[in-house]
Amino acid sequence: MKRLSILLLLIIAVCLIGVATNHFFLSPDNTIKKTSIQNIGKEHFAGSFKVQVAINPRQPRVGKNQVKLIIRDKNDQPVNNASIKAVAEMPAMGSMPTMYAPAEITSEQPGLYQGQFELPMMGAWPLTLTIDAGSQGQAQLSFDMGTSRKGLSLSSATPSIFAPQPDAQSDKKQLQSKTFKVDTYRRQLIGVTTEKVTSINMTEIIHSSAIISYDQTSLTDINLKFNGWIDKLDADYVGKQVKKGQTLFTVYSPDLVSSQNEYLHSFKRKSSSHTLKAAAARRLSLWGINQSQIRALEKRGQPLEYLPILSPISGTIIEKNIVPGAAFTASSKLLRIADLSTVWVEGQVYEADLSQIKLGMTAQVILENRPDTPLIGKVTFIEPFLENETRAARVRVELPNPNDLLRPDQYVHLQLQVNLGERLVVPEQAVVFTGKNRVVFVDLGDGRLQAKKIKIGARNDDHIEVIEGLNINDIVVSSGSFLIASESKLKTGVDQW
Repeated sequence: MKRLSILLLLIIAVCLIGVATNHFFLSPDNTIKKTSIQNIGKEHFAGSFKVQVAINPRQPRVGKNQVKLIIRDKNDQPVNNASIKAVAEMPAMGSMPTMYAPAEITSEQPGLYQGQFELPMMGAWPLTLTIDAGSQGQAQLSFDMGTSRKGLSLSSATPSIFAPQPDAQSDKKQLQSKTFKVDTYRRQLIGVTTEKVTSINMTEIIHSSAIISYDQTSLTDINLKFNGWIDKLDADYVGKQVKKGQTLFTVYSPDLVSSQNEYLHSFKRKSSSHTLKAAAARRLSLWGINQSQIRALEKRGQPLEYLPILSPISGTIIEKNIVPGAAFTASSKLLRIADLSTVWVEGQVYEADLSQIKLGMTAQVILENRPDTPLIGKVTFIEPFLENETRAARVRVELPNPNDLLRPDQYVHLQLQVNLGERLVVPEQAVVFTGKNRVVFVDLGDGRLQAKKIKIGARNDDHIEVIEGLNINDIVVSSGSFLIASESKLKTGVDQW
């Protein structure tokens, strides 16, 4: 019995030691913990990483937006201290250059990264993410993103170690050769419509900020050819409007009084020749005394001590350098008068667009307080050289200004309409922007569709010019293209364009 008891005690001890050992090695505290980061969306594979990406708001807006990433390695562990570059890009359209909206990405916690980007305008903004985790590897992902739809759609990614990827050339061949079917019910559900590729007479609009300035050919300076003093001043403030022939001010000048007396004496002396009279009249005329004033002097028979100086044009005083009692010298500028019945509108056009600008072409001038009623003018001058810093040249449009609606130094918007002639076009919604590629879906009939890469040019209202990739009368999907893109990837196995 004693031996049996000892044996039972030994068996119990061995069991307890086994349980304790098993508890030690299998305890949750001693296993490799999975990351506690909450999932934020679909998992994408790129290089040696598993990546989740989300934006807030889900439908990006003009202004500030947030982007969040979760990056894990092949063991599902968070990737720490990675360098992330993120940039949304609106491709170049016509004369408008490519626009970029970069985001500064920072690490919030192991494996979780977050940043903010700001979109300046509505449209398609493909988003590219570049991941550099040093020895753990590098990868790049591109997503379709736009202000007209929610969420992100992966368009391309660095080949992943988790699944074999076709090479780029093979992928391009698949894109061009493979077709897929979408039945009538599915098309109705998605809201698919189609249109023919057509040609239209396109006009491109070149936009420019502009400023209204004086018509420099209608400026008049008031200066006199003798020394004197200002007596009464009627043109007494800047901005005052004057009429042609109206008295601006009166002046006193000893030399002018002497010349008047000399002219009168030439009439009184019987011995005076006609030549002397003409010379005296000529001297008064050269000093700016007009013929009506000379005849009034003859009729009056005595000189005026304070001679009125008359306005040579109708206009507005824009510069005044005198006050009553002020002395002046010959040739000094006393007043400047501008005729504002016509003004110049001058804008800057960049070097790349200058070749399309021609003298006499139609231009629209849009005022900030009247955006719906543009003023129509014509280009009258193109600067023959470029400004070194801006690489742009001035373009001038002359506009009549009968109601003084336009004021010098007023900012306006200038639109120059360039006639491009007949161009091949598709509806704007037919084009899917995928990174650097532009894709449309051609309807081949019997429910079959084919994705085709195209090269685009100018935009005109709701149309985009097709430079390469389509022929006239081809039928393309004009709405529902993004949902069709998803169908294409599912049914043809083409993962990236």
